[in-house]
This record gives sequence, C-alpha cells and structure tokens, in this order.
Amino acid sequence: MIRIAVADYGAGNLVSIARGLEVVGVEPVVIRDAEALRGADALIVPGVGAAGPAMERLRRRGLVEPIQAWIRAGRPFLGICLGLQLLFDRSDEDGSVTLGILGGRTVELSGAPTLPHIGWNSVEVAGTHPLFAGIASGTAFYFVHSYAVRRWDDEEHAAGATVTWAEHGEPFVAAVEDADGVLAATQFHPEKSGDAGAALLTNWLEALR
Repeated sequence: MIRIAVADYGAGNLVSIARGLEVVGVEPVVIRDAEALRGADALIVPGVGAAGPAMERLRRRGLVEPIQAWIRAGRPFLGICLGLQLLFDRSDEDGSVTLGILGGRTVELSGAPTLPHIGWNSVEVAGTHPLFAGIASGTAFYFVHSYAVRRWDDEEHAAGATVTWAEHGEPFVAAVEDADGVLAATQFHPEKSGDAGAALLTNWLEALR
C-alpha cells in the first residue's frame, strides 16, 4: 500500500481530497509538520487562497524546506490549485516569494471574462503526458482561481517537464509534470472533476508504482 501524505497547512479542502483519493483506492495520511513526513511514499500539497498567507503558514509549520528538499530529491509530489502556484518562483498576487522549484510566476488572469474563474473548462493535451494517459484532449476539469501561471520558464529548473494548457480569456498553465509523471501539479481540482479527475489521480498513482 502506497502511503500518501497530504499537507494540512490551513489552505486546502482536505475532505474532498481525501474522498477523491479514496475513490481511487488510497487512504491518505494528513500531515501537519515535517516529522509526519517520515515513512511517506508521496506528498500532496493542496491549497486555495493567496500565496503569501499560504507560504507563511507553511513556514510556521516548518514545512517549506522539507517540501523543497522532497521535490528536489525526486520524490513523488502532486500540487493542486494553489499547490501548483507555490511551485513557481513568486506570485504577483501579493508579491510573495514561493517555493522556487519551477521557473516563472503567478499572475492575475487580467484578460479573463470573469474572475474568479470558477467551473468546468477544457484542458488541451498535446503529445504524450503520463498524467493524462487515456484522457482525451479537450476533457473538462473543475477550476477555482483568479491567478495562474501564464509563462513557462523552466529551462533551468525542470528539464524534461511538460506543460498542459487551458484558456480563460487567455492561455494559462493547467498542469505540469516531469518526464515520468511523478512530479505533477494541476491548477484544476482533480478531486472535484468526476471521472476525469479520478482517471488523472489513478495515472499519478500508477506512475508511483
């Protein structure tokens, strides 16, 4: 049995994430400090809200450096919504410095017809993406956000990573993954995206196995 740790830092809907994982046969372990990461096989960092307060809560719980070390060691990771945004260098939402794993920054979707962007939106998958295996390009996933990553700048940070795009007035990063799908993050909420979200979570778990 794979032990999946879900970081609780006061910025995520842990109930829906737990249910989403249970649907695909995994019972997650909620962690609130670095010590609880011991023995975990994979880490999920969810999140909603602004980057600055989220980073402060992660710092208070002593999780910033352990998360950075976890990812840089090549250990399995999934970021969801704000958990994707925190992977990048910084956020324009509040000028905060984030985890700096991937190159780029989070910006407001200024060209969007409505904000926040709430609801179902299609995701365009080009090429081979382990995370989206068996999921057709144009499949809809559930989004809730006003900020997103619009420029992909990962030459130094994550060679071999691939990006999946969506559009809400303007293109933005809907998901990112490394070559084997073990490091992955989604701007959308797979745990709220029905069968498509369950398929994506299953693909990520298969990559771990």
